[in-house]
Amino acid sequence: MRLLLSLVAAVSLILLPAACGRLPGGAPASEEIVRGASAADADFALYSVTRAFLPSVAQWPTTGTQERLSWIPASTGAKTQIIQSGDQLTLRIWDSSDNSLLTSQEQKMVQLQDVRVAANGSIFMPYVGNVNVLGLTPDLAREKLQDALEAIVPSAQLQLDMAEGRNNSVDLVSGVAQPGTYPMPNRNFSVMGLISAGGGISSGLNNPQIRLVRGHHIYGTSVDALLNDPRLDTLLRGGDRVFVEEDERYFLSFGATGREDLHIFSKDALSAMDAMSISGGFQDGKADPQGLLVLREYEAAAVAPGLRGPRQTRVVFSLDLTSADGLFSARQFQINPGDLVMATESPINDALTISNIIGNFFGVFSRAGVL
Repeated sequence: MRLLLSLVAAVSLILLPAACGRLPGGAPASEEIVRGASAADADFALYSVTRAFLPSVAQWPTTGTQERLSWIPASTGAKTQIIQSGDQLTLRIWDSSDNSLLTSQEQKMVQLQDVRVAANGSIFMPYVGNVNVLGLTPDLAREKLQDALEAIVPSAQLQLDMAEGRNNSVDLVSGVAQPGTYPMPNRNFSVMGLISAGGGISSGLNNPQIRLVRGHHIYGTSVDALLNDPRLDTLLRGGDRVFVEEDERYFLSFGATGREDLHIFSKDALSAMDAMSISGGFQDGKADPQGLLVLREYEAAAVAPGLRGPRQTRVVFSLDLTSADGLFSARQFQINPGDLVMATESPINDALTISNIIGNFFGVFSRAGVL
């Protein structure tokens, strides 16, 4: 971000001499920047955004400090539960025999309450011993326990109920009406199903994002992407943690825009035209619609030989919104996280005006907490 500040400072130094030499009139700031970019010692590159340029810039490396996360595509699971370590089983055993080992004449049913499945997947049942039920459905586990019990008490009948433990539950941590730990009803429990069980997404979240923590990995996508593509509604596993949070990506607006501020992304992809709308458009009678600038900084690797990318790490994109090609191109040009959208003035009259602009610029960054 400090390098981005230095770029704007460099732009101001280009504008200052021109302003001092022309009072009260002068050329628009965008023209001064064009001249500065063509200088032999220019430390930034200038590109005009046109229809012909869009396919090239789309292949350049991405920018922005936000971590780029992958996502797990949806799949189909069985509509049954499986027993995992930590689950609790309740066993009810009926035996009508007069000489039963398990029941009495007065009570023909005995209940073993909350029998916890051990780490090795086994449970203990009197007269039978340890029986491994790990990975079985409740029905298959009941049949296995019934067979083991019949060898000791042939007349006994067994019923099994299951309460999910930690390995058959998921955590819905934030961003919903009712966060908490939710048992998985079956192996077909998806992210959207969990959010629905939690009462839906909290109102007021701007372009809510989903983060799925599984083991040591973090996966991410947006709620909007999930709603528009059911193939992204991934199945959950026991122990997963799901967070719903506001989009943290932002861009900054500066200069003769309606509002100089930090703006959170309101959707997954923002165009230059979207950014102008969010920042309040151009100031009437002050802004130069031929001089909409987008300042961006790329990593040093982006300018490595053999790679498709910019000539310099610091780049200024220029958009002319007075032509049809410029307007359509502005709707296609994508704003990256951390971009500075700058509406130039027409004209910049004097050194005092430039000083005020640069002061306002630093004020924006101070409010954003990046200085």
